[in-house]
Amino acid sequence: MSRPDALTIVLVEPRIPPNTGNIARLCAATGTRLHLIRPLFRIDDAKLKRAGLDYWPLLDVRVFDTWAQWRDQHREAIAAGRCWFVEVGGQQIYTEIQFRPGDYLIFGDEEEGLSAELMAEHAEQTLRLPQQGVRSLNLSNAVAVICYEALRQLNWPGLH
Repeated sequence: MSRPDALTIVLVEPRIPPNTGNIARLCAATGTRLHLIRPLFRIDDAKLKRAGLDYWPLLDVRVFDTWAQWRDQHREAIAAGRCWFVEVGGQQIYTEIQFRPGDYLIFGDEEEGLSAELMAEHAEQTLRLPQQGVRSLNLSNAVAVICYEALRQLNWPGLH
């Protein structure tokens, strides 16, 4: 289970069960929380199970009905600059910022990503992974890269 100061991965409307399963496995292995924002597929989907549902009991996972519900419950973290919105058009490279315990790493769905409105509203808190030649990286790969960078900066809290 995660610690009170653990990072939280937030997936806004994830669409591909194996990606979410891989991210769930990452969260279980790192003590990172997982927040899922609907709509999403059935949690007991067989593809998700193959990708990581056997780790589900190890997760600190919460499901929210809408982005507005999540936002309303996390207004303090947003106002304090504790939320990082990750998208291809992010203003900063993920290694250019200093992560802090309890930060939220927010990712959009595999097809549309985060909305332009959300990215504009939180422009100073947007991150990107450097890349060339492709539209985007696989969601679970992007989450892993940024999660592990944040954990490295925090000196691997609770990990050995």
